[in-house]
Amino acid sequence: MSWLFLILGVVAEAMSHVALKETNGFTKVIPSALVLMGHLAAFVFLGQAMKGMPIGIVHALWAGLAIVTVTLLSTLIYRQHLDLTTWFGMAFVAIGVAMINLSQGHSH
Repeated sequence: MSWLFLILGVVAEAMSHVALKETNGFTKVIPSALVLMGHLAAFVFLGQAMKGMPIGIVHALWAGLAIVTVTLLSTLIYRQHLDLTTWFGMAFVAIGVAMINLSQGHSH
């Protein structure tokens, strides 16, 4: 169940960050509300995920997965072009997330 909450936290965080671009410095009400609600939801989900997983693991996975998810969403939604070096960096983040997941240092 912790993994479900972690994934929901990543999705909420990523959607919140993508919506942040639309706030125009928090001058647009609906995107601003989405950002605030997304961050609140992310922390609620992460708090639930931490009931069954170590804090450091949850934070590392959340941060890594959120970076990759925000990058992919911004590429799809805003057509932001990223160079090959950036994509290699994203691959390293994904590899790091996989290594953490496969480690013996935590349980599912």
